[in-house]
Amino acid sequence: MSAGGEHLKDEHHPSTLTPNAQANQFPPTTQGTRRQVVLAGGIAGLVSRFCVAPLDVVKIRLQLQIHSLSDPPSHHNVTGPIYKGTLSTMREIIRQEGITGLWKGNIPAELMYVCYGVIQFSAYRTTTQALAQLDAYRLPPSVESFVAGATAGGLATASTYPLDLLRTRFAAQGTERVYTSLMSSVRDIARNEGYAGFFRGCSAAVGQIVPYMGLFFATYEALRPPLAQYQDLPFGSGDAAAGVIASVSSKTVMFPLDLIRKRLQVQGPTRQLYIHRNIPEYQGVFNTMRLILRTQGIRGLYRGLTVSLFKAAPASAVTMWTYETSLRLLQDMEVATSKEE
Repeated sequence: MSAGGEHLKDEHHPSTLTPNAQANQFPPTTQGTRRQVVLAGGIAGLVSRFCVAPLDVVKIRLQLQIHSLSDPPSHHNVTGPIYKGTLSTMREIIRQEGITGLWKGNIPAELMYVCYGVIQFSAYRTTTQALAQLDAYRLPPSVESFVAGATAGGLATASTYPLDLLRTRFAAQGTERVYTSLMSSVRDIARNEGYAGFFRGCSAAVGQIVPYMGLFFATYEALRPPLAQYQDLPFGSGDAAAGVIASVSSKTVMFPLDLIRKRLQVQGPTRQLYIHRNIPEYQGVFNTMRLILRTQGIRGLYRGLTVSLFKAAPASAVTMWTYETSLRLLQDMEVATSKEE
C-alpha cells in the first residue's frame, strides 16, 4: 500500500455491494465503465501517494534501522543517523537533507501508485463480476470480497514491484546519492544485479499483499453498510471510516512481511551505501525473519509500525474520497456528453 492497499470502492459501485444485492439494487449504468474505473483508480493513487510521501520516507528509514532505540549507538557500530520516532525523524531528515528529502523516491512511487491503482481497481471489478456469474455456485459475500481483494492486490503488487523496489532504494539514500536518476538506477541494477535484482523481496510482498487485501476488502465490505447510516464521522463518510478501520487492522497483522520486504529490497552490491550503513545481509523471507527475531527480538519486526498506521488513515481517506469524486465526475461528464449529442 504499501504500495497500495488502502484503495476502496465507490459507495454506489455495485462491486461494493453484497453480491446477492448487486443485480437488484442498481442498473448496469451505475457500475462505471472500465475506462472510468481505470481513470478514477489512477487518479486516486496519484493524489494519495503525494499526500503521504513524507510519512512513507520516514517509515522506510525506521524499517531499515536495525538497532534498538535504547541501545548506545556504539553497540552496533552505527555510522548513519539515529532516528527516534516519527516527528524527530522528519525533523532530522529536513535538517540533514532539506525539505525535498521527505519526497525522496517520489517519482517511481507516483508511477507505482498510478499503475497499482489502475490494475487493482480493474482487477477487483473484473474478479467481482466474474464471481457473480457463478450463479448456483456463488461463494458467500465475505469470501467473494476476500478472493477479489486478494486477486487484485496480488496482480497489482507483482506487476508494479520493480517501481516499489526503486522507491525504497531512493528513500533509503542519504546525502550521498547511490543513484543519480531513475534511468541510471534501472541501468545500474540491470547491469550489476540482473533482471532478478528488480524483484528482491517480491515473495514477501505478494505473501503480504494477498492476505492483506483479502482481509482489507472483507473487513471493508462488512463495516461499510452499518457505518453508512452515520453522517458525522471523523473521516467524513461511512465509506472512508470503514476504509480506515479495515486498513489499520489489516496493516498491523501483516506488518512484519512489509518490514522484511524493505530489508530485502536494499540487498545487493549497494547495501552498505544507504543512510543506514549497518544493514545486515539477508537472504530469503524466512531466513530474514529468523535473523531479525534472533538479533532484535519480536519488536524488530515492527519497527516503523506507528508511522505506518498514521499513514494508513489519511491514505485511506484520501484514496477513498478521490476515487469516489473522480468516478462521479467522470460519470457526470459522460452523461453530459450524451445529452449534448
